[in-house]
Amino acid sequence: MLYRAKITSKGQLTIPVELRRKMGIKTGSYIEIKETPAGYVIQKPVEEECLKKYVGILNNENSSDKIIKELRGE
Repeated sequence: MLYRAKITSKGQLTIPVELRRKMGIKTGSYIEIKETPAGYVIQKPVEEECLKKYVGILNNENSSDKIIKELRGE
């Protein structure tokens, strides 16, 4: 799908609402614009906060082998 965005006289970009919803972009969110040989890529950066809940999940009691066995029903 192709989306069109309008640039204001102040250089601000208006991202279509459907695309904002799909990307999870809300007021105050950041986006990244990366230059590639094929052109430019706009992406929402991965927020480190969303990964912090997984830090330390595998302690001595919950080894990866134990978790895999539980998932397999062993």
